[in-house]
Amino acid sequence: MRTLAFQMPDRGSGGPSGPRIRVGRPSRRARTLLLTVGVLAVLAMLFVMFAGFWTDWLWYRSVAYSSVFTKTLWTKAGMFAFFGLLMAGSVGFNIWLAHRLRPPLSAMSLEQQSLDRYRMGIAPYKKWVLLGVTALVGLIAGASAAGQWRTWLMWINGVPFGRIDPQFHMDISFYTFDLPWYRFLLSFGFAAAVLSLLAAALVHYLYGGLRITTPGARATGQATGHLSVLLGIFVALKAVAYWLDRYGLAVKSGDFKATDNWTGLKYVDANAYLPAKTILFCIAIICALLFFATIWRRTWQLPVIGFGLMVLSAILIGGLYPAIVQKFQVQPNEQAKETPYIKKNIKATRDAYGIDDSQVTDYSGTSKASNSELRDAAGTTASMRLLDPNVVSPTFQQKQQVRGYYQFPETLDVDRYKTADGKEQDTVVGLREINTKGIPEKNWINEHFKYTHGYGMVAAKGTTVDKDGAPAFTEQDLPPKGSMGTYEGRVYYGEKTDQYSIVGGPQEELDYADDTGEKTYTYKGKSGVNLANPINRAAYAVGFNEPQILYSGAIGEGSRILYNRTPKQRIEAVAPWLTIDGDPYPAVVDGRIKWIVDAYTTSDGYPYSSRTTLGDTTQDSLTDNQRAVVARQNRVNYIRNSVKTTVDAYTGKVEMYQWDKKDPVLKTWMKAFPDTVKPKSAISGELMDHLRYPQDLFKVQRDLLTRYHVTSPTQFYSGSERWQIPDDPTHKGTAVPPYYLSLQMPGQNKQTFSLTTTFNPNDRETLGAFMAIDADPRSSGYGKIKMLRLPSNTTVSGPSQVQSKFNSDPAIAESLNLLKRGDSEVEYGNLLTVPLEGGLLYVEPVYVRGAGTNYPRMRKVLVTYGEKIAFENTLGEALDKVFDAEGGGGQGGGGGEDPPPADKGSVQQALQDAQKAYDAGQRALEKSDWKAYGKAQDDLKAALKAAADAEKGSKKD
Repeated sequence: MRTLAFQMPDRGSGGPSGPRIRVGRPSRRARTLLLTVGVLAVLAMLFVMFAGFWTDWLWYRSVAYSSVFTKTLWTKAGMFAFFGLLMAGSVGFNIWLAHRLRPPLSAMSLEQQSLDRYRMGIAPYKKWVLLGVTALVGLIAGASAAGQWRTWLMWINGVPFGRIDPQFHMDISFYTFDLPWYRFLLSFGFAAAVLSLLAAALVHYLYGGLRITTPGARATGQATGHLSVLLGIFVALKAVAYWLDRYGLAVKSGDFKATDNWTGLKYVDANAYLPAKTILFCIAIICALLFFATIWRRTWQLPVIGFGLMVLSAILIGGLYPAIVQKFQVQPNEQAKETPYIKKNIKATRDAYGIDDSQVTDYSGTSKASNSELRDAAGTTASMRLLDPNVVSPTFQQKQQVRGYYQFPETLDVDRYKTADGKEQDTVVGLREINTKGIPEKNWINEHFKYTHGYGMVAAKGTTVDKDGAPAFTEQDLPPKGSMGTYEGRVYYGEKTDQYSIVGGPQEELDYADDTGEKTYTYKGKSGVNLANPINRAAYAVGFNEPQILYSGAIGEGSRILYNRTPKQRIEAVAPWLTIDGDPYPAVVDGRIKWIVDAYTTSDGYPYSSRTTLGDTTQDSLTDNQRAVVARQNRVNYIRNSVKTTVDAYTGKVEMYQWDKKDPVLKTWMKAFPDTVKPKSAISGELMDHLRYPQDLFKVQRDLLTRYHVTSPTQFYSGSERWQIPDDPTHKGTAVPPYYLSLQMPGQNKQTFSLTTTFNPNDRETLGAFMAIDADPRSSGYGKIKMLRLPSNTTVSGPSQVQSKFNSDPAIAESLNLLKRGDSEVEYGNLLTVPLEGGLLYVEPVYVRGAGTNYPRMRKVLVTYGEKIAFENTLGEALDKVFDAEGGGGQGGGGGEDPPPADKGSVQQALQDAQKAYDAGQRALEKSDWKAYGKAQDDLKAALKAAADAEKGSKKD
């Protein structure tokens, strides 16, 4: 056959004899330049990709967790390659097979004539099209599979729970480790079957195996057999899905009257959906066999009928029948029908969240003790923490910031330190971290080379303040001095340290400044990545988009780059399988500052256990731009505080310790990542002194216990005993945070460091219950939840009512108005609740932020017990007033007749004297006359005391 060649006329010519405009190829130099630019662009992109990989590897090696990096990398790469090739092979094989089974071309219909153009156009590129399509689906499938690396590791390393579910009698590990992996395989199989089916159908249609408008048979025998097998595989996978759906009912979430987040089977699930899934499984198997039989029968008549029956059965058996059961069997007698399933849900939920051994004790809320007995008990039952860590951060900032380039967190932390006599003392602590926003002159050298670290722990007694109402510091100043002894005080890693620094090289750092001037320092630790290597410098120049890293003379021998510097970042990187608590706290341990961070293992596959969203349940008045919320969108139904972690503030070294030796989820991850978690026995004694029960876990358990403190299915269903978490009375609309407090619960013989909270009855403001958990890890009762349940008809005030009582008391309101004069602001501290001899004692410090000081100082203490209220300068004075022996008995002396009114004249005169003294003090402050200001403050104190004495004396009269 001869090939005809022809030449198009030159559109650029002016005719046979006109001039010709030649559009030629680029010159050799231009082609070389374009090729060079292209090669450089490709090399640049490759180096950017390499830089990301290389810097990650260097960082993991620097923290001695390179095994985590390699294990994760190889797992992802292996899954990407295996499932990518599997998907590409499945789709590619079916495309090849459909092409091979194409019919020989014969008489052409109009449909085939139109398709012939596409066949002719694709013919020279068939192999490339096949490779392109398979590569594309392989890359997509591989990337999707690589994201399931956690699922794979949990399945391959899973250990048994040693507990079985109540419905199918399978070990819990089947639902937490196995079922997620089987579901992934099933979804991958569906994707492969559907893509293969679509690709094969398209090829068959393109090459005439399937005909839509052509007269005669719609499909050739080869196409019919091929597509039938693929449809049979799809339906067989659907059968497997029906079978797995049976087990999925045990971890299915849904709505239920008794609780918002029900998980597990209900009556309709066990008696309608479960048999329906079994029947549909059998029907799907039969339907799949009918499709496979089409290979020999060459007709789709029976498979199509079978498929239609399966769809109809799914509607009738899987949808309509359960609805009928729910409507006519369950709803008329729902409580009786659901009782066995509610019981299973209660037990599973309490087990999964570690609240199964919580104790609920009835508590009257009223006391029959005498006032003298109550006053004695008030001094020993609890160490009242008057220094509120949520209020006094500005005071720490004002008195201990030292320089503008330091900062403290907005919410400080509570810990325990021993006093000189060896007794434990609740202590409010904070680290003086670097604040790059406060650097006097901002430039690249100052921000990343000079101002590199904070310095020193600052601590104050939690139960007292100094004579001016400011914190009574036990550790302070620069360099640090106080009760903590000698320790490495430099803070290179902290909650606020969120940018990179380059240390250890020729550029000296600012260590701290005192009256003699600035002190310099050169980092001596081995943390970070060495920048002596030019490849490392180039990689980090790309990684941080900062070219100066590549050529700056401030980087030289010994220079190291520190990044990922917050405790949360470091722990999440080395243990990506842990959920991190939102409140790291610092402690001086073995001569070093260490961040202590609680970490959790979680799962959403615990059968019958109700799910909760961690971000919602851990949110309170302190998480509003102050403290992190743990895993905001993470929905779980199993949680354990299985790991205690530390991050060295100087070296950044991360150490993880096994805390819960029984947790099967932790055992699974320790099997997947061996030698990353140290045994519990490796925890030093000094570190153990500073460990505590984590707040976020407590808040999750608190939220669950609003419903699951009830173990009776009947009461649970009715909701009559449901509680709610009260609002913070000083931050309306947000939940009250739990408080750390050394406390002696009823039945205990001494105070224990505890975490406490309160509950309201549902839709009421009275007190429903008080809850405390032993937070001291050295205590034999560590982690034991104790709840004091008040009578359902109680009139004992809840936190909001107590705050309202404070605010509405005329004498207190008058005193507060006096404190607010001159643009001063009053701030309420934490409202502490303490069970005391059958009643409830409330204590709240009151802070005043003066117009000229701009930081809060504790000026007053509010105390109430029963119906009696005191508003005094000190806690001791307030307790003395509340438990006055002349005040009667009942709820802390609140019984008996109302006292006579105070002598308004003497009280008013004293208040007028106080106002005069206050005004004189403000005038002296404006003139900077400190002597006159001191005298005015003495006069103010004397006048306020006179007013209080006058009111107290008139009551006695």
